[in-house]
Amino acid sequence: MSAVLELRAVTRQHGAGEGLVHALRGVSLQVAAGELVAVMGPSGSGKSTLLHLAGGLEAPTSGEVLVEGTALSGLSRKRLAQVRRRAVGYVFQDLNLVPALTAAENVALPRELDGAGARAARREAVEALTEVGIAELADRFPDDMSGGQQQRVAIARALVGDRRLVLADEPTGALDSETGEAVMALLRARCDAGAAGVLVTHDARHAAWADRVVFLRDGRVVDESVYRSPEAALGTLGSLR
Repeated sequence: MSAVLELRAVTRQHGAGEGLVHALRGVSLQVAAGELVAVMGPSGSGKSTLLHLAGGLEAPTSGEVLVEGTALSGLSRKRLAQVRRRAVGYVFQDLNLVPALTAAENVALPRELDGAGARAARREAVEALTEVGIAELADRFPDDMSGGQQQRVAIARALVGDRRLVLADEPTGALDSETGEAVMALLRARCDAGAAGVLVTHDARHAAWADRVVFLRDGRVVDESVYRSPEAALGTLGSLR
């Protein structure tokens, strides 16, 4: 199957001189349509940086990032923004909801920015909120929701429309275990329907939903394996700490 996401020998550096930080060091990764890849590793290993590069939020210091065969480095700012709105759904670790917008308005925002009519965008937003189990909160503002409810709004925003690439940074962090498993089932179903997914997680039980688990340490891929049980993923993670 063709790669929806491809990282080619990507490096990312921050700072300079004695303050130089090598966030990623020569990372290569392909994620195909229908595939969910979990990224695990210790804090500071480069997991979130990998997602930022995959979503076009940061540019690599060297190497190349391609989404559906298009190199992000060759795009204008306008075209890059279009790719992010149309092709990429992103669940941020800090959620990034707009406080002045309702749940439905937050979810509909990327569709409206991409030219969808307000009525159609709201219909799609309510469908996405229904998918994550909080349709009744459509007209509530983020400050009037619990942390878990806000997290599900952020997940709905990432799933709304026909997103070919879903990137999720600890998407179950504010959820109880039952709701977290339901969210993982949603991500799994979206990938089974043809999207490509990349999940950053510390939870081996959630990594077990993935087709592959990629382990990072000090900005490098140190293991890439297929796991069919959370115990196997947890055991490998423990050996890599």
